[in-house]
Order: sequence, then structure tokens, then C-alpha cells
Amino acid sequence: MSVMRARARLAVLATAVTVLCAGALAAGPARAEPLALLQCQGTESVAYSPGVTFQPQDVDVTTDGRLGSCIDGAGEVTSGAYGERFTLHVGCNDLLGGFQGLRTFTWSTGDTSVIEARGSSTAVAGQVVTTLTGTVVQGRFQGRSATQVITLPQPGLLLCLTTGVTGATGVTTLTVV
Repeated sequence: MSVMRARARLAVLATAVTVLCAGALAAGPARAEPLALLQCQGTESVAYSPGVTFQPQDVDVTTDGRLGSCIDGAGEVTSGAYGERFTLHVGCNDLLGGFQGLRTFTWSTGDTSVIEARGSSTAVAGQVVTTLTGTVVQGRFQGRSATQVITLPQPGLLLCLTTGVTGATGVTTLTVV
């Protein structure tokens, strides 16, 4: 190939790149999804007392959540925890009802976030998947939206018929945007 042809090809290539770049700039910046301000993964353990059976009754519920793997947009929060105790009138057949309440998270930085959330649960492939959605109403990340998904094993039929389900442990993910 001659030097003239090589230079001509380079000139055509440079012109094409310039036109493509100019077109991209004229189109404006690409719209990206908002990045999560915080995303954490961990586990939640739930204890029921007395055990949940098919006969609906008042049951004390204690949750213990540990978020051991957090990615914080500011690079400060590395882990978190939450715990609650409340009473529900439930049975094995009606664990999937909707609810609302406050959940307080304590972060590795020492500060907290209080999330006012609504939740609902569904049974999927032998698991109970609970989704909480709401807003941080106090503390770190105040005013931001939050979503927590908790996946626990579905109560076993035999336990529901006998002593009752006394606890479960599963995975959870929290996202704050």
C-alpha cells in the first residue's frame, strides 16, 4: 500500500471518529439510573414465641438483622444491624399479610437511620419473600428512599401441625437511593 493511500485512510478514519463524537455530544449526556447511596447484604433471623401453628394466636416476634457487606457511596458505612420485637396475631396460613412500621438501623459509623416502611410478603418456591419499601425519616440518609428484601424459608407443614415454627434465618438486601 502506498503512503498516499495509508494517509487517505487515516484521514477518512479521523473524520469518521470526529463526526461520531460530535454527534454523541450533540445528543447530550446519557441518562443513567441513579446510583445507590447505600447497598448492604446480610442475614435476618426471626424467632417466634410461642411457635407459629395453623391456629392463629398472638405471637411475640423478635428479629435480628446483620448487614455485614455494605457499599456506601460516601465510603463510610461498611456494616449495620437492626433488631425489633413486636406482637402479631398470626398462624401458618396467614404469615403473608401486609404491615407497616418503623425499623431502626445502626451503622458501623455509630449513627442510625429510622425507616418508615410498608411491607408485604409472598410465598415463592418454598420461601417467604418480604419486601419493605419506605423512606428514611430520621438520621443518616434522611429523606432517601429505602427498599429491603428478606428471604426466609417457608414454614414446614409438620411443624405447623405440631410444636409450631419457632424461628427462621435467611438472607436480606437493603438499598437506599
